Amino acid sequence: MGKLASFVFILFLHYFMASLAWSEGNSTVDKSALLVFKASIVDPYNLLANWSDSSSSPCDWVGVGCNTRHRRVHSLKLSDAGLKGIISPQLANLSFLVELDLSINDFYGEIPKEWVQLCRLKVLNLSYDDFHGQIPTWIGDLSMLEYLSFRNNSLIGFIPSSLFNLSRLEILDWNSNFIQGSIPLEIGSLKHLKMLQIAGNKLSQTIPPTIFNLSSLQKLNLSHNTLSGTIPSLLFNNSELQELSLSQNQLYGGLPTNVCFGLPRLEFFSVGGNDLSGEMPSSWHQCKELKALELDFNRFNGGYIPSDIANLPNLQVLVLSNNNLEGEIPSSLFSNSSLRILHLRRNGLNGSIPTLGNQTMLETLALSNNSFSGEIPQSIYNTPSLRWVDFAYNYLKGNLPEEMCYKLPLLEVFSVALNQFTGSIPKSISNCTYLRGLFLNQNSFSVFV
Repeated sequence: MGKLASFVFILFLHYFMASLAWSEGNSTVDKSALLVFKASIVDPYNLLANWSDSSSSPCDWVGVGCNTRHRRVHSLKLSDAGLKGIISPQLANLSFLVELDLSINDFYGEIPKEWVQLCRLKVLNLSYDDFHGQIPTWIGDLSMLEYLSFRNNSLIGFIPSSLFNLSRLEILDWNSNFIQGSIPLEIGSLKHLKMLQIAGNKLSQTIPPTIFNLSSLQKLNLSHNTLSGTIPSLLFNNSELQELSLSQNQLYGGLPTNVCFGLPRLEFFSVGGNDLSGEMPSSWHQCKELKALELDFNRFNGGYIPSDIANLPNLQVLVLSNNNLEGEIPSSLFSNSSLRILHLRRNGLNGSIPTLGNQTMLETLALSNNSFSGEIPQSIYNTPSLRWVDFAYNYLKGNLPEEMCYKLPLLEVFSVALNQFTGSIPKSISNCTYLRGLFLNQNSFSVFV
């Protein structure tokens, strides 16, 4: 029995020593790959100072993380480090790498094709760099990917079909590149996708109907492309969707009267800058979570500002410019304490400007190019949070208060051009510390007091 125990111990010791030697040998491979990477880039802030050949293990280096079992490099996170240069393909030798984050630096060149060897990779974040060349066709071979961001680079080409092999993908962010062509029908095969962002590219044609298959989708941003066609009605039936942005495209057709019915968790809705027509949605009371609503620069049939918008408890941004709206502004809208930005420019609104509520935190109030009359309510001048005031091209009259800049200490832009104001221009305007735009032309002002 004693001999058997001794044999088992020796066998275990042999296995342990062999495993240790294997781990150390492969750790050397990781170390070498990282040192080659360091040698190929510029590190102006010397953040990688402790990356040294004399160091026994890279696991203690800045930005490097290792797993506990094999002491192999499993994460490389160097976001916003001021690094610059062409990425070394030798990073592909980090065979245990799970997370690679080189975002917000100044890396350029093409994404190394050797990275296809990083078969364990779950997170790849190259956003806010300057990579160029084609979207890598080999990206679909990284079958473990859950997070993929090439945001704000200079990548070109089409969406590769291999992308749809990434069955685990949850986050796809390719905003602000030069990607062209259509969104393939196969996008619906990414069943676990929670965020899809391809805004600011050159995508064209229609929104594929298979996008409805993405039942886990929480954020969809396809804005600033040249997408055309109608917005598929089934897109408004997703109980998980929180953000939907289709602005600045060439979409036409109408919207459901009650957008919120099938989107109960909606927080951000933007379809501005398209060619939408028909009736503007009039029922918004079910969007209890809505924070931003942007319907500007379309061709809706006009009508009045929906009164129930004012009752949305979380609304911070409301943009309804250039929509043929008429009538008066509901006074309840100016009592919404959560509202920060209000754009109602280029409509046919009339009547007087309502009085702001005492609890308002309004920062931007843009009402230019309408038919408002009367005087500016004194409550406007008692709203210290205001930064941007634009009342140009109306029929407003009266005087500007001498203490205007004392009461509006954060004021950056103030425009009342092309109205009917009289009196003296307040001398206190010279005390507006942040003022960078002042437009008083085509009124009947006299000189400074």
